[in-house]
Amino acid sequence: MALLGTLVKVQYFETQCINYAKQAMAFRLLNPIRWNKSFLFLILAGFMLVWFSVLDTHSIKTRWELNNQKKILELRTQQLNESSEQLKKDIKKLENDPELLERIAREEYGMHKPGETVYKVKREK
Repeated sequence: MALLGTLVKVQYFETQCINYAKQAMAFRLLNPIRWNKSFLFLILAGFMLVWFSVLDTHSIKTRWELNNQKKILELRTQQLNESSEQLKKDIKKLENDPELLERIAREEYGMHKPGETVYKVKREK
């Protein structure tokens, strides 16, 4: 009987120790003062990564979006410069070629010289 009582006491003591160890472990995990330095560094690095990649006004996401806009605007600027050069060439042609100027005035604006009769022919499709 004494052996049974001792066995019960030992089992009770073991369960109490296990419960105490679990509580101590939970307290250590929940208490930031008891955390390991490397764990704190890992949390700080994770926070900084999230901050600089998403939340900051100069974040990686913002920089990527601005870089895409910059590429689009540079392409648009190049297209407008090419169009401007073509228009400058067309202006020079019109200034130097009076026959071209007359042809455009007749065809596009329906102008004619005094005394001329203009006949418009409709083409069937």
